[in-house]
Amino acid sequence: MNTAVSLAVANSVSQNLAGLNLRDFLFAGTTFSDKLSSGWEQTGDPHNRQITLMEVLQGSQIRHGDSIGKALSTNLKNNAVPLAFAVIGIPVIAKVATKVLRKPILTPMNRMIKMTGLDVKV
Repeated sequence: MNTAVSLAVANSVSQNLAGLNLRDFLFAGTTFSDKLSSGWEQTGDPHNRQITLMEVLQGSQIRHGDSIGKALSTNLKNNAVPLAFAVIGIPVIAKVATKVLRKPILTPMNRMIKMTGLDVKV
């Protein structure tokens, strides 16, 4: 459960700051993503500039001569509310859902997993 929450928060952060989902941000320009290694070559929302990890590591300029820092700042200003909701809301929702579902679903599921001999908890 913790891994899923962490991945959901990381995906939201990359979506709101870099304009790409986590997979495309990390792997743009490789066989793991259909995005090009440079975000400025992508078409998309003009208010959410697309930045890839490759561009951040290279420190390259993006569309209209903007720096990576300026593009990240613009994305942060445009997406502050969804980003705050994701960073705060996703873990809170996961914790509440875990508490609500613990008795009727999670506890019996953990018992069944324990009977199989696996040392794993949901």
